[in-house]
Amino acid sequence: MRKPLFMTGEQAAQLITDNSTIATIGMTLVSASETVLKAIEKRFLETGSPNSLTLVHSCGQSDRDRGIQHFAHEKMLHRIIGGHWGLQPRMMQLIAENKILAYNFPQGQFAQLYRSMAGGEPGKITKVGLGTYIDPRQDGGKMNEITKDAPDLVEVIHIDGEEYMRYKPIPLDFCIIRGTYVDEMGNLTTDEEAMVLEVFSAVMACKKYGGKVIAQAKYKVKVGTLHPKKVVVPGVFIDAVVMCPNPEEDHRQTHSFAFDPAYCGDIKVPVSSDDTLPLTVRKVIGRRALMELRENDILNVGTGIPNDVVGPILSEEGVNDDVTITVECGIYGGIPMGGVDFGIAKNNFALLRHDDQFDFYNGAGVDVTFMGAGQVDLDCNVNATRLGPNPTGAGGFIDITTNAKHVVFCSTFTGKGLKCSFDGKLLHIDQEGSLIKFVKKVQQISYNGKIALSKGHKMHYVTERAVFELREEGLVLTEIAPGIDLQTQILDLMEFKPVIAEDLKIMDPELYREDGPFGLAKIVRS
Repeated sequence: MRKPLFMTGEQAAQLITDNSTIATIGMTLVSASETVLKAIEKRFLETGSPNSLTLVHSCGQSDRDRGIQHFAHEKMLHRIIGGHWGLQPRMMQLIAENKILAYNFPQGQFAQLYRSMAGGEPGKITKVGLGTYIDPRQDGGKMNEITKDAPDLVEVIHIDGEEYMRYKPIPLDFCIIRGTYVDEMGNLTTDEEAMVLEVFSAVMACKKYGGKVIAQAKYKVKVGTLHPKKVVVPGVFIDAVVMCPNPEEDHRQTHSFAFDPAYCGDIKVPVSSDDTLPLTVRKVIGRRALMELRENDILNVGTGIPNDVVGPILSEEGVNDDVTITVECGIYGGIPMGGVDFGIAKNNFALLRHDDQFDFYNGAGVDVTFMGAGQVDLDCNVNATRLGPNPTGAGGFIDITTNAKHVVFCSTFTGKGLKCSFDGKLLHIDQEGSLIKFVKKVQQISYNGKIALSKGHKMHYVTERAVFELREEGLVLTEIAPGIDLQTQILDLMEFKPVIAEDLKIMDPELYREDGPFGLAKIVRS
């Protein structure tokens, strides 16, 4: 029977040839094959090879230092085709300085593209991406100047008179994956991983094009030890296995800790008072955003303010059992972590495959999604993917907002330097931010307001001092915070004048209370 070779990270790095296309599977530092990635980087720095690589990845895979940041070297990397780079400063710098070709695909389309490639299909065909910067009639997902003249990797096609996007197949030479247990025949499980991801689909896509699969594992066990249903990748599809010699450093469950069984579903832990957030601008925004929830809603949380505050607020307000929280990596329930640990949750009740999760997001769609945002314009378009020179990329943003029944954007009203305080349930702007976020035209269209309106979808844009709603007449200001002056602290800080609702309301003063629940349970259950 076919089985892989067991080897060191250095030996695995020797397999990688110049000009190869490599897919890596992971999210943040979850499932990052650090032993292998570090060895590939070390070989390049010492010998100049492998070079001229194309790196392919569906999710952002770094903690600002590790993960695919190991590929962030000029000449080592020729081209990157990825989903998100927000936690990869060196990679964003290479892109911004036009040192590498850079394409950005929506995360869910990318994860499912592997499935399409594995089955020999002509690519991933979908409506996701139309009317955004992924659309080839805008930027085609090309994220810097030197990529503009490079070949298109997406196109618009017509089926039965309707427009669709086609994400073209990307032939793979190598696929690097990670698991927990591997037996002597190479059969691999992911028991301790905090996400299931799209491991098998990517492996099959690689094999379709004759590529090699390299797996990093934590424990080696005897043949027959592993339950067949727990095997994620049969050993017959793996070419090389690298046992991690230092799991504490190079096989961490996530950036912040090496392993916690509560994040892979092995145990449930009590929720402590430590999970209650102090009152901040971000918590105020999260509180107001969550007022859009109703009982039995299935919701999604994106990076930034939503993922940092939504889970803790739901727990503090006692409504965890009234709604179902999901995260794009496949999580259902629990309390999500944020920042460099985005995408994992303790006490979750289900962990699905990453690519399967997007069948829900791209099909039926969540009831409500809470997303971060950087700019909104006169046409109700939102930019959350490129702010200034930094090409952060889409992540799951475009997939999820395209089909969500209700999108709630969470953002401070201004950026760079904003400082606020709260006194007697009033909001005080102690220092105004220098960055205007309400602009005439967004730098990049991540969310198309006109398309959302044509579908009958709802959209709110929530800040600490004002709430806006997408309506037929445009972006409508519907609420302002107590203690805020409409003219000087809202309208004068916008590059366009919004429609002002005739029944302009004052935001609930309870949003600004220091201690205890603010009353979300009553709102959700109403």
